[in-house]
This record gives sequence, C-alpha cells and structure tokens, in this order.
Amino acid sequence: MKEVLTGNEAAALGAKLARVQVISAYPITPQTVVVEKLSEYVANGELQAEFMKVESEHSAMSACIGAAAAGARTFTATSSQGLMLMSEMLFVASGLRLPIVMANANRSLSAPLSIWCDWQDTMAVRDSGWIQLYCENNQEILDSVIQAFKIAEQTLLPVMVCYDGYILSHTVEPVDIPEQKEVDDFLPPYSYPFMLDPGKPVTLGAVGTPPYYMEFRYMLDQALLGSKKVITDVGEDFGRRFGRRYGLLEAYRCDDADFVIVTMGSLAGAVKDVVDDLRKKGKKVGVLKLRSFRPFPSDELAEALSNVKAIGVMEKDISLGSFGALFLDVLASLSLNEVRLPAVNVICGLANRDVTSEDIVKVFDMIEDVASKRKSVKETVWLGLRKELLEGEEI
Repeated sequence: MKEVLTGNEAAALGAKLARVQVISAYPITPQTVVVEKLSEYVANGELQAEFMKVESEHSAMSACIGAAAAGARTFTATSSQGLMLMSEMLFVASGLRLPIVMANANRSLSAPLSIWCDWQDTMAVRDSGWIQLYCENNQEILDSVIQAFKIAEQTLLPVMVCYDGYILSHTVEPVDIPEQKEVDDFLPPYSYPFMLDPGKPVTLGAVGTPPYYMEFRYMLDQALLGSKKVITDVGEDFGRRFGRRYGLLEAYRCDDADFVIVTMGSLAGAVKDVVDDLRKKGKKVGVLKLRSFRPFPSDELAEALSNVKAIGVMEKDISLGSFGALFLDVLASLSLNEVRLPAVNVICGLANRDVTSEDIVKVFDMIEDVASKRKSVKETVWLGLRKELLEGEEI
C-alpha cells in the first residue's frame, strides 16, 4: 500500500509499525509533527504505548534511558538545539548500551538563529557512541526507523535516524507502507537482556574509575565497529522481505566513473539527477552516498573509490577551524587503505542555502580540474557565498 507522507509522518509511522512501547516527546521545529503524529496514534488506540510529555529534550532522553533500561522498546525525536540540550544524556544512553531509537530532523545550530537545514547538529554529536544513519528520501526514513530497532536491539547500541529538515521533514512523497504482519515477522517482540529488576535495585550508571573506564570505552568502540555487519545484514534481510535493500553506502554509477561526488542525505538524490544528465553527455561521473556515518564504512568507501581519478566531498556542515567532518573521515579512510586521490571539500547548503543542478555541475568541474592537476585543494570551497555580505555592504 502506498501513501503520500511527509518525512516526519514517515518517521512516526515507522515507529508505530515497530510497535514502540514508550515515546518520550518534546516538540521542536522541524520535527514536532513526529511526536504529534505518534500522540494521535496513541490517543485513538492505533498504538498501545506510553506517551510521555516531558519538559525538555534533556528530560526526553532521560526518560528514554529509564524506559529502555526497564526493557521497553523506546523512541523519541528531536532537532538542532534540542539535540544539543540532550547531548549529555546521549553519552549516557550509549555508555549503558541501551537500544534507543531517535529520529533527528537535521537543522542548523545557533547563532545566528536558524530553523533551516544542515547537518551541523548531528555532526556535533558524532562521537557520542550512537549509530547514525542518514536518509535520502521519505521511503528511506520509514524503512530506516523500522530497521533501526532491529539494529539497536542486536547491537545494544542506540540508533539515530537523520533526515534533512524541511527538504524531507515537510515535503510529501509517495511511500510504500509494509503490512503490520510483515513488520512483526521482521521485527519480533524484544526482551532486553539486562533489564532492571525492582527486586535487585542497582545504581543506573557505573562510576568509571581509572581501572575500568578505558575498557568500557574500548568495548563501546568495538561494538560500533562491529555494528557495520549488523547494519548490512539487517538491510539485506529487509530487502529480501520488502524489496528495498540498504547497506552502509550506495555507489551510484561509480563502476566506471572517473569523477565521483561523495555525500549523504537528500543531497545525494540531487546529485544522482545531475549524474544522469552528465552521463547522457558522455561524462563518466558518479555519486557515492553514505548511509552510515557512524560507524564509518572506511574499507567499503575506499574500495568503492579505488578506481576513480578524483573526488569531491559535498557536505552541509563544517568542523570549524578545519574541514568538513565528512571530508576528514573520507580522507582518513582513503589514506589508511593506501588509496591516493586528488580531492576537493565543498561546504554547501548551510541553513538551506539552495544547491542547484548548476552548482553540482560546477563541483564536477572542480573535481575534473583537481584530477588534471593531480593535486587536492587545500582549503574548503564554500559554495554560493554572497560576497556583498562578506564585504560588509548593506543589502
């Protein structure tokens, strides 16, 4: 069955189909519709779940931690400043190995205040120990939320499903809705193996003294690295059942490509359209879409790019004082796998600044240029900067 859904509605429906048991809700633009829709499901009896209205995002994650530790399948959603307020508890959730699932509608961080989209919020918590999956379209949002529960429960790691605010959260697209029985077969009821027992009270949150803390962080890191296989296996299983396969990344028309753009999220869809147009003109171009940013698919990325001549990394974030976060991980992965490629880092689309087809063509031109020079661009390229603002002219 197909329905026309916004990205937020797709995320909410995915949680409903997963038979989530506890929802902790605090509204923030542009994710508010996610928890609003879930409240409707609970209120009209479509979903048997505890809907907890809390006073802040910090409380929302705290409630999820308590519910997950008690054995409940839990879900919440947030964005931007809400994710930042929640950040303290993100580290607690992963450190306690709790299989919480959260949707994040990507939005810029203040200041200046912006309600528009880029990836700065989730990039700011990329080291919090959560799996991060980035979605290209609304179908992928629904499918990824369902898969996220299975991934989380098999790895005992929390999973963040990330999608572009407004570009996906408020845009409607036709989405194929699986039957509830099919989802139940894919995602059976879950029993948390370390459930809190009221008869055996313990302190939730061990003290990480020097003799213990480092080993706990090592085990968490190993669990994240090991989750790559689980993400792949779950995506394959989902594909066999529902006809849509997912992995750590997607190499689109990269087999014989000379020049490739590496990117994530909805931006990948825009680049695919340009790739198709340029292919008709004889250009051997492709796009490598990363679905999993944490864990980072280092070896898989290097293998996918091993035969190209040059790459460009387009991303909606900046690690201030350095390069884009995605670019840094891409270069590290290539270097560790002894793949040497000229590269250019393109920062674009911050706070929903338009990224047009013409802009993407320009990036491919940049990639071709660095290939001819056999030399990477050593500074980030900021796409579409307004010179009149930088020069202090009044608008």
